[in-house]
Amino acid sequence: MRLGIFGGTFDPPHIAHLIAGERCVETYALDQLLFVPAHIPPHKQGHALTSAEHRLAMLQLAIQNNERFAASDLELRRPPPSYMIDTLRELKQSNPADELYLFIGFDQLEIFTSWRKYEALMEEANVIAIARPPFDRKPIPKELQEKVQFCHIPLLEISSTDIRKRVRNGKSIRYLVPDRVGLYIEEQGLYR
Repeated sequence: MRLGIFGGTFDPPHIAHLIAGERCVETYALDQLLFVPAHIPPHKQGHALTSAEHRLAMLQLAIQNNERFAASDLELRRPPPSYMIDTLRELKQSNPADELYLFIGFDQLEIFTSWRKYEALMEEANVIAIARPPFDRKPIPKELQEKVQFCHIPLLEISSTDIRKRVRNGKSIRYLVPDRVGLYIEEQGLYR
């Protein structure tokens, strides 16, 4: 099976995550794309995150109508911080025949060599950077330029940070998140 892994905090998951996921599935002919919310990413330690339970629930609501999308609580079950190398090895151990594709944000390429065991990570999976226009290879570390592939997505100025701010300020998030996610945020009183 061709299995994609799309990690992040998903706090909250939004339309741009879903569009990027769909492009990844199409571009790399994936059988499944696994959205993996991080417990606490190493680069976000000390930042306040919405509870893992809420982030996973919102993600499940966001992806429920796409049969190629799935959500995993793999990193949420492990003690923090979340390291992608551990996630990939656990997935590979469960299904050794799977071909793994790790999708990361283009902005992560600048710091990718600081990820735990990044070289081993590149042996475990094909690393694909999700790139929006304008696309500039200059910030990519030289040792990664030949090894990383790219999945191009449309430019959408949507961010979880902005969505949380809009909720705090009593502004609409309609069309930024799936309707079910917006309703969940409202019902649970998140980001207030």
